[in-house]
Amino acid sequence: MRYSKGLVAFASLLMLAAAFPVAAQEKGTFKIVTQTPLSGDQSLAGEAIKLGVQLSIEDFGGPFDAAGYKVVLQAEDDQASPTTGVANANRIINDPEVIGVVGHYNSGVSIPASEVYAKVGLTMISPSSTSPTLTERESTRLIANRVSGRDDVQGPAAANFAINTIQVKRAYIINDKTAYGSGLADAFEKALTKLGGQVVLSTGVDQKETDFSTILNRARLDKPDLIFYGGTYPQGGLIIKQIREKGLSAKFLGGDGLDSSDLQKIAGADNMTDIFFTTTSVPFGQLPTGNEFGAKYKAKFGRAPEGFSAYGYDAAHAILAALEAELKAGVIAPSREAIAAQVRKVDFDGLTGHIAFNGKGDIKEAKYVVVAVAPDPANNKVVSIELVAAPLD
Repeated sequence: MRYSKGLVAFASLLMLAAAFPVAAQEKGTFKIVTQTPLSGDQSLAGEAIKLGVQLSIEDFGGPFDAAGYKVVLQAEDDQASPTTGVANANRIINDPEVIGVVGHYNSGVSIPASEVYAKVGLTMISPSSTSPTLTERESTRLIANRVSGRDDVQGPAAANFAINTIQVKRAYIINDKTAYGSGLADAFEKALTKLGGQVVLSTGVDQKETDFSTILNRARLDKPDLIFYGGTYPQGGLIIKQIREKGLSAKFLGGDGLDSSDLQKIAGADNMTDIFFTTTSVPFGQLPTGNEFGAKYKAKFGRAPEGFSAYGYDAAHAILAALEAELKAGVIAPSREAIAAQVRKVDFDGLTGHIAFNGKGDIKEAKYVVVAVAPDPANNKVVSIELVAAPLD
């Protein structure tokens, strides 16, 4: 993987390491923390983000090492739990070597944890949290960022696909009551109704629920054209499985929380007829250098990248670019606030696209993709890609 032009130039600059005091070289450790689910039913997604960050640090951290600095990864398991994520955050902020956080996977964890990071000016870049709330609050305005898109754009994109491409008229909408799932479902419902679709049922289920008989038995009577789900792949896979077990022919559509190779394992490969999800994560095979990234990732970790591996990679790259800018300016020990400010100034072509943030911390341009799910995840097919500018500052 090639370095960015800025980091190549920076490599030459840092070869002048003798200009720094020896003590500074000995103490120059910078930590990038990942906060993702590394245990539990969402661990596949969380591990994939962590590995993407690890690869990014290896690709772009060499010049820092050459100058006597160390950039290291510290992986934390937030268990997809707001309580755990906040507890981890309160511990993380007390380590002065931590300069940035890549996380969280879940919006429901990112939102409260970002309040903790904001207390000390610690920047965070989520690869996957799509709730608009994350970047709309004044309390975290200076530190909360994302390289993914937002649900208030993803929801309408899904509704447009439902009405105009697969020609849905009547829909059931289910959400998992999380900040992500309920927010996405609400955005989809509003857009679907505006486009002339009929919402026959809109309901929430507990995130740990595994039996959806009550809802699906009713669906056998109502016969909706579509069942939309706002939530993540462990529960989404179960819903798909039970939809087909009930003999329902309704199409199924969800958001980027379904973007996992485990979806087919949970739902059953034979049940992947008329199953779709929207995502802000373009499949790595569709990215300009995605195949190169996929080959390198698989060679190192023995597995193919998941949906948000590349987004973790670019999030870490953005933090390293911000650190680069501070060190190039002659700052030996950059403050967290300074790095957070520099993150908002980064501007480079990343693996997933152009990386630059607006004043809210949203990526300036996000891609929204619709994927038709195949029995084998390797054969998932992109049926629509849309590039959308972020909402204004």
